[in-house]
Amino acid sequence: MRIIFMGSPDFAVPSLEALVAAGHDVIAAYCQPPRPAGRGKAERKTSVHVAAEALGIPVRTPRSLRTAEAQAEFAALDSDLAAVAAYGLILPPEILEAPRGGCINVHASLLPRWRGAAPIQRAILAGDEVSGVTIMRMDEGLDTGPMLLRRELAIDGKNAGQMTDELAKLGASVLIEWLNHPTSAKTQPEDGATYAAKIAKAETRIDWSRPATGIERQIRAFAPVPGAWFEVAGERIKLLEAIAVDDRSGTPGEVLDDSLDISCGAGSIRPVRVQRAGRGAMNPVKLLRGFPIARGTILK
Repeated sequence: MRIIFMGSPDFAVPSLEALVAAGHDVIAAYCQPPRPAGRGKAERKTSVHVAAEALGIPVRTPRSLRTAEAQAEFAALDSDLAAVAAYGLILPPEILEAPRGGCINVHASLLPRWRGAAPIQRAILAGDEVSGVTIMRMDEGLDTGPMLLRRELAIDGKNAGQMTDELAKLGASVLIEWLNHPTSAKTQPEDGATYAAKIAKAETRIDWSRPATGIERQIRAFAPVPGAWFEVAGERIKLLEAIAVDDRSGTPGEVLDDSLDISCGAGSIRPVRVQRAGRGAMNPVKLLRGFPIARGTILK
């Protein structure tokens, strides 16, 4: 099958590689353009861009698919199908209709729950016990198209990075499963539909007046990046892993002991892995050796 692949981040790479391994003719890979990154602000290619080049697949990086020129180039590929995974651009009708079999999407949630940009993080923040992957036929709405195949994956206390890796592999497997054994599309029910809005910077700051259980979910949802954080002595400290403790509390934000247990609105947080700006991840003991935070300190 002649397939156009459309994706950008790490999440999409296993799906691209699975299509090639399954013997499909991936005739082009569309991804976001290289952008400045890192301290030197050198342009960095997306993960799909790098993987496609390694596989010998032509790469296209248009900044928009709404121009007549971009749409004509896409249609000229004469594809049977477009497979999409976290591409990062809205596909206009002219693109959706160009492949003979339309466009299908590998979405990291059990639709209709968590349509939108950040389904993995939103599922963890909400305390969902199960996430998964949905293969859907794309329409003009935001992840509203009919569903083709769904597979579940338990969250089980994993963070967003771990879930992204596991769902990426599951998504690749389910994509090939559907291509090998196509199933009929089912209209998404509106009952139970939720929207996974893009993560705002303000959401990553820890509010110690919240319950420890909610803060622990926040830490997992933003680990390893961008990282949930608090401020002390003018420095940001990221919390990458922590345990919620129910039976210990004081003033919200209060450091309770010499191990950096921190009081919340209900219960407390026991840090397991932390990170100072410009440093690697470490345990609290190592942090406190070089950056003392006294018992009784109220964190911001």
